[in-house]
Amino acid sequence: MHSLPTQAIMRPLSLSPTLSLSSSASGSSRYLCFLSLPIFHKPKSSYNFLFNVSHKVPPRFTVRSCSSISAKPSSELRKKRSGSDSDEKLRALRELFSRPGIGIDAYIIPSQDAHQSEFIAECYMRRAYISGFTGSAGTAVVTKDKAALWTDGRYFLQAEKQLSSSWILMRAGNFGVPTTSEWLNDFLPPGGRVGIDPFLFSSDAAEELKQDIAKKNHELVFIHDLNLVDEIWKESRPKPPNKPVRVHDIKYAGLDVASKLSSLRSELRDAGSSAIVISMLDEVAWLLNLRGSDVPHSPVMYAYLIVELDKAELFIDNSKVTTEVRAHLESAGIELKPYDSILREVESLASQGAQLWLDTSSVNAAIVNAYNTACERYYKSLENKSKSKTDDGINGWSSLPKGVYKVSPLSLAKAIKNAEELEGMRNSHLRDAAALAQFWDWLEEEIHKDVKLTEVEVADKLLEFRSKQAGFLDTSFDTISGSGANGAIIHYKPEPDSCSIVHANKLFLLDSGAQYVDGTTDITRTVHFGEPTRREKECFTRVLQGHISLDRAVFPENTPGFVLDAFARSFLWKIGLDYRHGTGHGVGAALNVHEGPQSISYRYGNMTPLQEGMIVSNEPGYYEDHAFGIRIENLLHVKEVDTPNRFGGIGYLGFEKLTFVPIQAKLVDLSLLSVEEVTWLNDYHSQVWEKVSPLLDGSARQWLWNKTRPLVKN
Repeated sequence: MHSLPTQAIMRPLSLSPTLSLSSSASGSSRYLCFLSLPIFHKPKSSYNFLFNVSHKVPPRFTVRSCSSISAKPSSELRKKRSGSDSDEKLRALRELFSRPGIGIDAYIIPSQDAHQSEFIAECYMRRAYISGFTGSAGTAVVTKDKAALWTDGRYFLQAEKQLSSSWILMRAGNFGVPTTSEWLNDFLPPGGRVGIDPFLFSSDAAEELKQDIAKKNHELVFIHDLNLVDEIWKESRPKPPNKPVRVHDIKYAGLDVASKLSSLRSELRDAGSSAIVISMLDEVAWLLNLRGSDVPHSPVMYAYLIVELDKAELFIDNSKVTTEVRAHLESAGIELKPYDSILREVESLASQGAQLWLDTSSVNAAIVNAYNTACERYYKSLENKSKSKTDDGINGWSSLPKGVYKVSPLSLAKAIKNAEELEGMRNSHLRDAAALAQFWDWLEEEIHKDVKLTEVEVADKLLEFRSKQAGFLDTSFDTISGSGANGAIIHYKPEPDSCSIVHANKLFLLDSGAQYVDGTTDITRTVHFGEPTRREKECFTRVLQGHISLDRAVFPENTPGFVLDAFARSFLWKIGLDYRHGTGHGVGAALNVHEGPQSISYRYGNMTPLQEGMIVSNEPGYYEDHAFGIRIENLLHVKEVDTPNRFGGIGYLGFEKLTFVPIQAKLVDLSLLSVEEVTWLNDYHSQVWEKVSPLLDGSARQWLWNKTRPLVKN
């Protein structure tokens, strides 16, 4: 699937854009690397030192409080909205600005939920509700007389279609486009008050925003007890999800919860910490070997986890916990607490002198602020006591509470798959390939019979084939089914009332994936059902050359992903072409389709080295606005490579393919390919036939045979 902006990629692909859009999309960053952060965050350059992050001074914020909540159904997030509908929502929102206890001049609405997720439950789609723009990455800013929306290059065309005239589209990353904070500094009179919901911003993002707007003497205001969009969404706001959680079988997880907790507690001791707050949903799911269905496309559940040296507490809606899950958690020593009691527990830890590990790049500002405020109260209570007599705390550490500000150790641990996770990924990809072979066989036959099919009907049919495969649970993201010009919309989502017919004489781009009980898939193929033009073939072939170049790459250990990005772009660069997204994003094992900390992107802020056991996508592309889009995507497993030399005494790495679906030969201009590149394509198709044909019969097997015949370069 298309990547995230690179900044986003640094978190387990959290999947939203960042406030400081000066360093925009990484692409597949994830979203290809599509992880998302709020559109105001600047990437950190020291991300490769995952466990040596220097302690940061905790930010200090003031919290403003208010009263109740409410909101309107996502069925109202129509593709084209009337200006009057948009104006009414903006008018209602602005009326709240002057309410007692609020008193703000601007309000920022990011894409995220309280866990910085890329995909979020419907009830948290506040930015989509207020703006009408439904892309996964973007930030809305509403002042008393203006409304603007920032998004990155993957969504420019979609935003143009979906925003009403009440909104200004800010094409983040384009020359001359200000960041959100720069825009606020330009348009608000000095001394303005900018409101945010601190649950929806990571602590780092909030602190950066606070500092940026302070340049014009603006104040950042935490509206802590009330989300203003919820207040106007009211009773039509969808209910929070409450589907049951399930245990992720050890045969797929590969490591039991006790072992994972033991490793984590070793990390806590080494860092001088007595507890850690885990808020990323995929980290909670991975650590506890649990899976859920609270979020579309991601097998996670809304929960926080606090792990101490001698106990652990899961903060979750108790109605989701089945008898089996309760027993699973009890056996691992996990206590259950109400989801909304997380702030009280954090404050309690501070009052007990806990040194709390907080990953401020992902833990929300509300939690960090609650801890810091409780620490200040603790220190004040000691004012009349002699600090020299402070008792030693756990393991001899000072009992004075203080934050340990480091990247979550689970981010890297989760990214490096164990043998069982890798086996599940391999197996699920083969079943997925069988479903895709059946689908493409069906679609080509329908098109050749001149059956008129919409992009939505095609996506639905693919879901039908996938759902018949063993272990299928859900799609891993909304299928991108784009014919002709729609293929140029990088994160295009077809809608029944506005989508196109899949045209026999236009390029068709299909980016899709699935969640299986044992793995997660993500694949893109671009095809033509008729006769492609010379231009289309040249562009496709150059994208293919980049795909092959990255697939064949061999590189030293400790190489960050950005070093490899040029491998995929160089063939397009030779004729002055490029693409506005990253080349690869991390992928979870039966978890989020976008995860970090690794990525392959032209943005060099992410210094995380690729390591054996990681999974990344390989998805270069090319897009001509209002004409066509091309993308070729496989998933790759980073593995050790046996090289004849080991310069510097270090090892070398390369890739193992996980995806086995034919690449359309009709679109390949063989005159542009080298002999080695033709050999790669033939070898790949030979593997596709050998691995997938045993899972097929009838016409689908014949289709696979026809599409995997060797090509001969004259």
